[in-house]
Amino acid sequence: MKKTIKLAVVAALALGTTSAFATNGSNLIGTGAKARSMGGTSIGVFHGAESGLSNPALINQVEGTEISFGGTIFMPNVSNDMALMVPGVGDLSSKADSAADMSVIPEVSIVSKINDSFSVGIGMWGTAGMGVDYRDAANTGQMGMVTNLQLMQFGVPMAYNINGFSIGLTPVLQYGSLDINYDSSNLGGANRGAGVSQDLEFGYNLGLAYEIAGFTIGAMYKSQIDMEYKGQLTAAMQGFGLPYTNDKLSTPAELGFGVSYNMGEHTIAADYKQINWSDAKGYEDFLWEDQTVIAIGYEYATQAWAARLGYNYATNPMEEQAIVMGTIPGGGSFGGLINTFNLLGFPATVESHITIGGSYSLSSATSVDLAYAYAPEVTETFKNFMGQDITTKHSQSSLSVALTYNF
Repeated sequence: MKKTIKLAVVAALALGTTSAFATNGSNLIGTGAKARSMGGTSIGVFHGAESGLSNPALINQVEGTEISFGGTIFMPNVSNDMALMVPGVGDLSSKADSAADMSVIPEVSIVSKINDSFSVGIGMWGTAGMGVDYRDAANTGQMGMVTNLQLMQFGVPMAYNINGFSIGLTPVLQYGSLDINYDSSNLGGANRGAGVSQDLEFGYNLGLAYEIAGFTIGAMYKSQIDMEYKGQLTAAMQGFGLPYTNDKLSTPAELGFGVSYNMGEHTIAADYKQINWSDAKGYEDFLWEDQTVIAIGYEYATQAWAARLGYNYATNPMEEQAIVMGTIPGGGSFGGLINTFNLLGFPATVESHITIGGSYSLSSATSVDLAYAYAPEVTETFKNFMGQDITTKHSQSSLSVALTYNF
C-alpha cells in the first residue's frame, strides 16, 4: 500500500499542478514529439520507443535498445461568457478568462530488442487531462469554477514478430486525479470543494502491424478503464439539488486503424480512430458522443535531421442538450445544467490541430525531437441551466521536446 501511495504521489507531481487540455476530447492527439509533429499519426507509422503505448506491435522495429524521454508544455486559452439573470437574485452575467493556461505533461519510453522476434519495454506517459480555473470570477456566472482532471499511464509494451506480421500488448496501470470546485451559494446552491480525489486502475492496449513493400498497416484497441473519484461528480451535481450518485469517470475505449508508406526519405501516414465516450461512465451521464478522429502526417528524413508536418481533426464530443425548464430545483433545466458543466467546467471543444516539428542528430546515438501543435479557436454557444446563453471560446498551442538515445 505504501508503494502504491508513493507511486500516485510521484505521478501527481510529475503531471504538475495545473490542468491540461488534451485536444481529442480529453485525450492527447499523440504521445511523444514525433507523433505529435505528424498530427498524432501513430497507429501505422513507427516512432521508435514512443510507439509502445499507441501501437505496441510497432516496437519490433527498434534496433537494439532505445530510450526516449521528454514532455509537452500545454498552453490553452479558454474564456467563458455567461448570461445569468436569476429571478429573486439579480443579474450575475459575467465574462472571464480561465487562469489554467499552462501545464506540463511528461513521457518516458524504453524499448529493447531481445531477439529478431521479440521486443519488450517500459514507459510512463501523461495521456489526458482537462480543466479550468475561474477562481477570480467568484460570485458571478462562472461561480468560481475550478476543474482539474489528470491522467498518467505506466505500461510494459511487448511485441512478437514473424514474417513481417507483429502483434503487441501493453498492460497499463493508470493513475488519475480529479478535482471539481465551485460556489453556487448565491444561486441558492452549495459551496462545493472537497479537495482532490485519486484512483489507480488497470487496462490494456492491443496492437497489430504488417509490413510489406514500403507499407506499414496497423490496428489498435485500447480498453476502457473505469476510474472512480470519490466525492467529485456526486457532490458537483448534488450542489444543484440533484440526487446524483455516480463518481466514476472512465477513460473510454478506442479502436483505430493506420497506414504509412515510405519512399526513401519521404514517409506519409494516416490514422482513423473512434473514441467511445458514449459508453464511458461519467461521460455518458454528461451525454458526450463518440468521437471520430482523422490524422495525417508527413516526414522528410535524412541521416542527420528530419522535418515533419501534420493535421488532426476530431469531431466535437459535446452536443447542446434540449432546454426543459423546471426539471431541476429552483425551476432550472437539467439539459441546461449539462450544457453548463460541459462548456464551463470541461470545454473539450477544439477540433482541428496543425502540427510541425523535426529531429536533429547530435551524434550517431543521440537525437533531439521537437513538435509544435496549434488548435485554432472554436466558439460554442449553448443554453445554460436558466435557459440563457453560455459561450466558451477555446484555442490552444503546445510545445513538445524529447531526447532519444539508441545503443
